[in-house]
Amino acid sequence: MNCKRVDLTKIRTIALNARKCKVSIKDFARPGKKGASFKEFYNSLPDVLASQNLQALVDRIVAAYHGRKMVILMMGAHVIKCGLSPLVIDLMKRGVIKAVALNGAGIIHDTEISMIGRTSEDVGEGILDGSFGMAKETALFINGAINDGFREGIGIGEAVGKKIVKARQPNRGMSILANGYELNIPVTVHVAIGTDIIHQHPSANGEAIGEGSLLDFRNFIYSVGSLENGVAVNFGSAVILPEVFLKAVTVARNLGYKLKLFTTANFDMISQYRPYQNILSRPTSSGGKGYNIIGHHEIMLPLLYRSIIEKI
Repeated sequence: MNCKRVDLTKIRTIALNARKCKVSIKDFARPGKKGASFKEFYNSLPDVLASQNLQALVDRIVAAYHGRKMVILMMGAHVIKCGLSPLVIDLMKRGVIKAVALNGAGIIHDTEISMIGRTSEDVGEGILDGSFGMAKETALFINGAINDGFREGIGIGEAVGKKIVKARQPNRGMSILANGYELNIPVTVHVAIGTDIIHQHPSANGEAIGEGSLLDFRNFIYSVGSLENGVAVNFGSAVILPEVFLKAVTVARNLGYKLKLFTTANFDMISQYRPYQNILSRPTSSGGKGYNIIGHHEIMLPLLYRSIIEKI
């Protein structure tokens, strides 16, 4: 058989020095030394890929802080279960984080930490005998706070934070909700009925939960409406908060808020559809920037936190 082949001697080459390169030795990581400061460690990171994105995000958060612009932290409950509340609270106290949004599970772990200093039951064990989610004090306290808030016309985040403070719970200093209430920083809670253990108790009032979450959605829209030149970061919420954020953006724009140039970021252990589309892509398509950074919360949030405070 007469096979035809290309003649590689006719290939046109280019000079290596004339070719565009995406990585240079100036971007490489630098070795450290024992006892070096965090600043030296941070400055030694390679200026490539996720490390480059992290540094760019830190710069934008710091710029928002100095410019007194909005910084919103959206977070799944796993952030609290990983022991990261003290870092979130410190950024609230420093004036970096100006609004926090939680899913329904967030108020459960936050309240239990405030109550007894412990949280996160063994679901696999408890579901076998029907005891999962049946802690009496958790449900009575949180549902009671939501019901009180309903009567007062306030959202779930404020209602639970207020009750934690008024009850003088022993670990309230570790509560994001309580600190939000005392610092006058909005902590909003966005609930899907049936997803949280407090909904399976007779003290749950669907009318109160729905109204409280709706009020918090409206509060959240106000924060999102102030995001111009600010930053919104999502830590670990794969569905609820990305959906809530997208709707808040469209309502804010519909109401005439200037919302074109802002930064978003998503931190999670894997890349997921809704955070990518609803946090990083769609809201920033008019000129903003979104960063997707993969890693475990218990490593990435301390790294982000320390990087921020080092620069402010």
